[in-house]
Amino acid sequence: MPERRSFLTPLSHTTYRNVWFASIASNLGGLIQGVGAAWMMALISSSENMVALVQASTTLPIMLFSLVSGAIADNYDRRRVMLTAQIFMFCVSAALAAFAYMDLITPWLLLAFTFLIGAGTALNNPSWQASVGDMVPRDDLPGAVALNSMGFNITRSVGPAIGGIIVAAAGAAAAFAANTLSYFALIFVLFRWRPDIPKSTLPREELGRAIAAGLRYVAMSPNLGKVLFRGFVFGLTAVAILALLPIVARDLVAGGPLTYGLLLGAFGAGAIGGAFSSARLREILSSEDIVRCAFAGFALSAAVIGASSSALLTGLALLLAGACWVLALSLFNTVVQLSTPRWVVGRALSLYQTATFGGMATGSWIWGLMAEGQGVSSALFASSFVMIAGVAIGLWLPMPAFASLDLDPLNRFNEPPLSLDIRPRSGPIVINIDYEIRDADLREFLTLMVERRRIRIRDGARNWALMRDLENPDIWTETYHTPTWVDYVRHNQRRTKADAENSDRLLALHRGETKPRVHRMIERQAIPPADDVFHQSHIEPH
Repeated sequence: MPERRSFLTPLSHTTYRNVWFASIASNLGGLIQGVGAAWMMALISSSENMVALVQASTTLPIMLFSLVSGAIADNYDRRRVMLTAQIFMFCVSAALAAFAYMDLITPWLLLAFTFLIGAGTALNNPSWQASVGDMVPRDDLPGAVALNSMGFNITRSVGPAIGGIIVAAAGAAAAFAANTLSYFALIFVLFRWRPDIPKSTLPREELGRAIAAGLRYVAMSPNLGKVLFRGFVFGLTAVAILALLPIVARDLVAGGPLTYGLLLGAFGAGAIGGAFSSARLREILSSEDIVRCAFAGFALSAAVIGASSSALLTGLALLLAGACWVLALSLFNTVVQLSTPRWVVGRALSLYQTATFGGMATGSWIWGLMAEGQGVSSALFASSFVMIAGVAIGLWLPMPAFASLDLDPLNRFNEPPLSLDIRPRSGPIVINIDYEIRDADLREFLTLMVERRRIRIRDGARNWALMRDLENPDIWTETYHTPTWVDYVRHNQRRTKADAENSDRLLALHRGETKPRVHRMIERQAIPPADDVFHQSHIEPH
């Protein structure tokens, strides 16, 4: 029986522990800043939509820039990327505090500052989440993801209340100044961290090709597609509560900034409970069951909040919403990380974030417009109805089982010696692999080749085809192209131990006296020699 691991185990790893505690300080400042920004917008603008756009302005850049950030995370030093992002957000936050103290903030200028902070978050998040696998062993990864969610929600449970107190006592500018100071601890820890990351022997991928490789990998990974779609729908619907909460606090329960902070604190307290229960729930429920419960719990919470005029009842509903929030999002994140090898994990996480935060940004805008036109209660009731539809989506696109594949590099490929002197960028390269297959094994062979095609294309192959010899029907040839020789080497280095089963079964079906023969060729066009071209160009016409 496998050893049961506590989700607190990752804290035994020094680097992860230091970054985790520093992140709590940074998140605390971010939540204080969020309370200040939302409440300031509620004071300087009478539009409910502008208040909801504060939430959208922080999530929209994550949708827009995360894919580029994911490619950067997979191709550059993640520690330096995180440092760059943290220093950038520090500078923007300091400027926001200065403008607020000088009373120069307008609604659109406030959205611009929160958008820039969101852009820094978009740059930071893929590198931070992908780095978790560099800080803890794979067995501790689910616990580390849950701890990240718990850490954020520990700050969510107290940060908004602290933010409400600061705003009520000293104004929004003081909240922005507190956020500025919160970056120092994480910047200090990142400066001291020296990760031991194996150096790649291959040149860095160009940004455009790295983005394309990430898109291709996710497109050829059906399980990841399901997670991304469910994450989008969850973000689209569940964000209604967070986006409209300032208006709920102001209008439905007739409170002030402190009430708003306490309601956010209730949401965060529920999220902590969800984080603590996540490991146990994964043992007794399937991934799909957990996601359906999260959608249903959010639907109930939104309906109660829309109907309630009591701060106490609204707070109780937010406890349930917070638990459902962390259960769903931490599960989505964990499934993505456990379903993705290290070479592309940053891009896969960035696509997940693009989908989820894209849903949040879209939802913030939609529910804000509805609240402005129909009232906040109607918007919450409508979002509750759509959340119920999110439960039904599981009948069509169920979540993959919470299982861990061995996605470590297979490391069977050795770059072959070549008689022809070519450069890494030489190409295109054409690969033919000959198999000898008996008629009795054809059905299994063709089934395996369907999976083989998906693996090849997922890892960068082009123009994949399977051909049968007309003169010797037992001979089958798998063929594919790569743009250059370095792309061919990179393609083979991307194969994981989980892919080995397909290769081993194909090898077992091969009936040749030796292993399947691999032909590696470089494609060349037939061009007449220079002297023939010259001669032909000087032939006199009759």
